[in-house]
Formats: sequence, C-alpha cells, structure tokens
Amino acid sequence: MTAGRVLTGSVVLAAVLLLVTGALPIRAALQLADRTIPVLVFVAAMTVVTELLEAAGLFQRVAHGVARLARGRTLVLWGLAAALCVVTTALFSLDTTAVLLTPVLVVVARASGLPVRPFALLCIMLANTASLFLPVSNLTNLLAQHRLAWSPSAFFLAAGLPAVVACVVPVAVLTVLHRRQLVGRYRPPTLRPLADPVLLRISQVTVTVLMVALVSGIPVWIPAVVAAAVLLVATSRRTRMIPSPRLVPWRILLFTGALFVAVETVRARGLDAALQAAAAGGRDTGSLAMLAGVGAVSANVANNLPAYLLLEPAAGTDPARLLALLIGVNVGPLVTPWASLATMLWHRRLSTLGEPVGWARFAVVGALIAVLTVAASTAALVLVRPA
Repeated sequence: MTAGRVLTGSVVLAAVLLLVTGALPIRAALQLADRTIPVLVFVAAMTVVTELLEAAGLFQRVAHGVARLARGRTLVLWGLAAALCVVTTALFSLDTTAVLLTPVLVVVARASGLPVRPFALLCIMLANTASLFLPVSNLTNLLAQHRLAWSPSAFFLAAGLPAVVACVVPVAVLTVLHRRQLVGRYRPPTLRPLADPVLLRISQVTVTVLMVALVSGIPVWIPAVVAAAVLLVATSRRTRMIPSPRLVPWRILLFTGALFVAVETVRARGLDAALQAAAAGGRDTGSLAMLAGVGAVSANVANNLPAYLLLEPAAGTDPARLLALLIGVNVGPLVTPWASLATMLWHRRLSTLGEPVGWARFAVVGALIAVLTVAASTAALVLVRPA
C-alpha cells in the first residue's frame, strides 16, 4: 500500500469517527454536506469529462494547434501556453485546467522536443493563481459569491486587478527560472490522423456548450454532470467500450471530503479561536495582508477549501476582506501536495503520463511564487478595495 493510500485511509477513518461519535454535530454535518457535496460532484464530473476528451483526441488537436501557432519559437509557445492556462482557469475552473491542460502541455512539450517540467509547472501554478477572475474559476469563489450575492460580472470587476497580478507574477518567476530552456526554436509536431472524427466533433460541441453553461449562473455541477453523461454515452456507443469507474478520482475526493469534516469539527467545537483572532481586523492594508497570509498558510496545511470555510467567519461579509481571503486560499496553496484539489489532480495526471513529480523542488518553487504573488495581489487589492 502506498503512502498516499495510507494517508487517505487514516484521514477518512478519522472523519468517520468524528461523525459517528458526534464530535461533529448532525446539524453542522448537514450544513457542511449542503455546501460541499456539489463541489465534489463538480470535480468528479469534470474529471470524467476531461478523461473522455483526451480519449477522443481533443487534447492532441489543441496541442498541435498551439505548437503550430507558435511557428517553432519556444518563447512564443511558452506565452501561448500561459494564456491558454489563464483562459481555461478563468472560464472552467482551476481543477479543469489541472486535468485538461496538463496532458495538452505535456504532449506539446514532448512532440516539440522541449523539456516537460517547465510547462507542467506553468500549468499548475497558473491553475491556482489564475483562479480569481470569476466565481466558476475556483470553488472557493462560488462560496464567497453566495455570501456576497454578487453576479459574475460584479465579481469580475471587483477581483479583476488582483487576478491579473496573480497571473503575471508566476509567469515572470517561472520564465526567469527556466530562461535557458525557453530560448531557441523547435520543430512543430506533425498531426496524427484521428481514430474517430465523429467522436471528436461530439466532444468539441459538448465542450463549447459546457463552457457557456459554466459562466451562465447555473449551479456548475449541473452542466458538468450533463456533459459527463453525454460524453459517456457517446464514447461507449462509438467505441463499444464501457468507461471504467476509475475515471473518477475517488481517493482524492474522499481525502478532501474527510478534510472538510475535520476542519468543520474544529470550527463547530470552537477550537479555531486562535486562528480567528490572528485573521481578525479591518479593511486597512495590514489587516488585509494578514488575512491573506493566514489564508495561504492554512490552505497549505489543510487544503484551500476547508481553509476558506474555517476563515470565512473572520472575513465576514466585507468584500475587501473576502477577496483578501480568496487571494490567500486561491493563490497561496502552492507548497504542499494536498493544498488544493487542482494540485492533487495535476499530480494524478502527470503520474498517468509517466512524468514523476519531485515534491521537494516543487515546494521550494511554489513557496517562492506563493509569497511573491500573494503579496503583489494583496497590494493590488488595496489599490481597488471594493466597498
């Protein structure tokens, strides 16, 4: 049994004990379920969608298009990859970027004879840091949007400048760190013939409709589940193969759900007083920076979604404070493997693609980017400070 499975089993067992013994009151557990089950359903459905899109050949088409558009210039390809990560995260969510673009960028790098590591890091760093633009960009944003009763456009206007800064800083840092690998030219890959053009067209239409639905205001888990169902039916009929239940990242979902239970128990029992006190404050620069910093640290310790729920009372309903908290829990979780669902899903995708992850180096680079990006985004928030 791997260390990851042992850790997941231990955390899930602890969560079950908290529920069975009543450490987490039933009412609090039901409220937690109401808020978090749609989140986990969305992640599961989008993972199925992306797995089936990859099987249909959509990723290979996108990878080929990006590589051809750059016309053999490595630095241009780098810029296009960054733009693709930002747009996908903003419109689809960071978890979608982690599972959808990771194979695209790996295919691009391999086919073009370029190192995979810089592109893989670019994908996961931007999946997290570019997740401030819209409510759908991050599941924490959806929780905050519900608390503020903001429309997607109002959210975008309030978070726009910090979100832009959160994209620019990690790209700049990674460009400097990998500058020697990003110069020169490469040979654009050749396009391989498709096994089933009809299935690809179905996938393209499904993704287009899904993209519109995700920013329409409908609860995001609904279009995600519908898209997964459509692609499951299309894939099984076109290939005569029944998709495996392994398409769903069960272990990651169980681990995250168990973390939710643990953190909610801490809050329900009033054991978070010290953390709430550390995050308390007003709308001044120091208070917003402290809240963002506490959010970032908590996300790396416990995962960004439970960290948001734990610190939400400290933020209250003040837009500036809630955005500071979102900067911390969205932009900051770049150090530990479990800090965000996106990072765990990214690792899962890289493992299936045969690309190992060195967590020590990841943590060092992630910590550097997290500190710089959280600080810069919070400074941008201070400039706009929505009322």
